[in-house]
Amino acid sequence: MISGANLYAVAKAMVPLYTAMALGYISVKYLRAFTPDQCAGINHFVALYALPLLIFRMVASNNPYKMSGRLLAADTLQKIILLVVLFAWAYWANKRQKKSPRSASSSTPLQWVVTIFSLASLPNTIIMGVPLLGGMYGSMSASLMAQIVVLQFCIWYNLVIFLYEYMAAKRAVLAKGHQVLPAVKESSTETTQPQQEVCVTIIEDAEADGSESEKSEAETKVTATEIPKTVVPIIKAKLPDQPVPEERPEPTVAVKVVASMAMKKLLKIPNTHASFLGLIWSLMASKVGIKLPVIVDDSLAIISTTAVGLSMFSAGTFLARQSRFIPCGYSKASLSILIRFIVGPILMALTSLAMGLHGTLLHIAIVQAALPLAVSSFVYAEEYKLHADIMSTGIIIGNFLSLPFTILYYILTGL
Repeated sequence: MISGANLYAVAKAMVPLYTAMALGYISVKYLRAFTPDQCAGINHFVALYALPLLIFRMVASNNPYKMSGRLLAADTLQKIILLVVLFAWAYWANKRQKKSPRSASSSTPLQWVVTIFSLASLPNTIIMGVPLLGGMYGSMSASLMAQIVVLQFCIWYNLVIFLYEYMAAKRAVLAKGHQVLPAVKESSTETTQPQQEVCVTIIEDAEADGSESEKSEAETKVTATEIPKTVVPIIKAKLPDQPVPEERPEPTVAVKVVASMAMKKLLKIPNTHASFLGLIWSLMASKVGIKLPVIVDDSLAIISTTAVGLSMFSAGTFLARQSRFIPCGYSKASLSILIRFIVGPILMALTSLAMGLHGTLLHIAIVQAALPLAVSSFVYAEEYKLHADIMSTGIIIGNFLSLPFTILYYILTGL
């Protein structure tokens, strides 16, 4: 059973996190020390510099030749199954939305895919996992936690960022496609600027009785601002007496085009560079038995060690700018807790058994899945302005609930 000394080690890991978050909350809520733009700048610094350097340092220091294949396979299978289920649900939800259009303020199914995936499968394995599981299973758990983090940084966070960029690219394409109609509509109003003429040709369609109609042309001059003279044929048909409601279907966007835009953006993001450069270095360094020079490692450490503290500070500033302490509401907060502490560990237990894990390794796999949400998940959610309220709630409440839940799973796996 976990000892009092190990509980103190967990407290030592948790208290600094809440200290940083409380400082951010007080700085904005009561001291008014930071504006919203400055808070966004802090979060942007973490996403652009601190986290990439932390990622590189952790991935580069890992020995990829001594990683637990079965544990990583179970972790990978957990995430693949979760993604398949979520994307299948998103496909079904999109089909339903075409029949009953959603409101502009509601989230899309793909947005929920990213959020639920992060909640269920991206735990805080280093800050909370190392001291907590170290007290339960000894020092061997620290290297296993580092291996899971390396896989998260190299694969899963890059996938999450790609999905964020995909949604951003899709919004940009749709916005660009809708820019033409409003511009023409506004140009029909009178202005004091120099005006040119647009010649519109209206051609009336055949009569309803099927006889050969007389095609009359009427030219209507429409004044507009800075538009060249153009002849636009418009077919004018006789409509029934009952008015037909105007339908404005959402334009379809080529998936390949949007995915290509997102991939190009992903390849320019520091996180991607950091993870793969760290992996390349670890493969070479572990093979020949060398380490990063001390001067380089210390230079990286100066910035990378600020990542976790500033992430929690940014979560505190975000919370201070909300109208209530649980910004996402109690129903969504309860759902996020259920996903983080129930769905994730149960799915991890099933995939671990499928991969043949047993004994201590099986217990570690299940318990680490019940750790609180990774702080970096909030950083990305805030950076891309997607469900940051849910992520911040998941961190705040999750850190408090992680200890009883992990102890509960520790007891259950030991039965």
